[in-house]
Amino acid sequence: MYQEPEPRFADRVDAGRSLAVRLEHLRGQRPVILGLPRGGVPVAYEVAHALGAPLDVIVVRKLGVPWQPELAMGAIGEGGARVVDAEVLRLERIGEDLLAQVEEREAAELLRRAQAYRVGREPEPIAGRTVVVVDDGIATGSTARAACQVVRQRGAARVVLAAPVLPLELVGALGEVADEVVWLCAPEPMFAVGYWYEDFDQLTDTEVVELLARARTPS
Repeated sequence: MYQEPEPRFADRVDAGRSLAVRLEHLRGQRPVILGLPRGGVPVAYEVAHALGAPLDVIVVRKLGVPWQPELAMGAIGEGGARVVDAEVLRLERIGEDLLAQVEEREAAELLRRAQAYRVGREPEPIAGRTVVVVDDGIATGSTARAACQVVRQRGAARVVLAAPVLPLELVGALGEVADEVVWLCAPEPMFAVGYWYEDFDQLTDTEVVELLARARTPS
């Protein structure tokens, strides 16, 4: 008889501490840890704390095809970072006007989120650095890919993508945008990310801001 496996992680703190052990080899590279809001931030906080590394958020907005939102035709990030997938634009027959409409809408949301999380603070410099992009789990990979591309465009020397859980079938595709992909659990079938956590409560913007502030406070 089929028996469903037990959740792998108690919560995001548990997952982050376990993930930090797998990332210990990066300590000597003095990495910058970037969490994907909102759920990736508490995981990233534990990684940054364990490695003695600076923590920041990576605020990106995927530019989804209007009639197929999960299909990314590009992404935008802070500082004017912008990547466009010319092949998707061609296959979906998306013109410049439609692309501009989607980008304008997503740029407004990106600015709102960046202002909410940063509270007037400048982004952590990442040019020439090893950057670890952290999420609490990866399902389709579209946001993670977008984040890696934006980080690369911002000048990161090396990009590491890390998540407690992800589908094994995505590792190859994620390796196309990251120099290294690190995970703890790659189940088949994947189910939803939240399935692999006992506690998967949604975070608020306020909680994200508090974690970022705590990371900047000397122990």
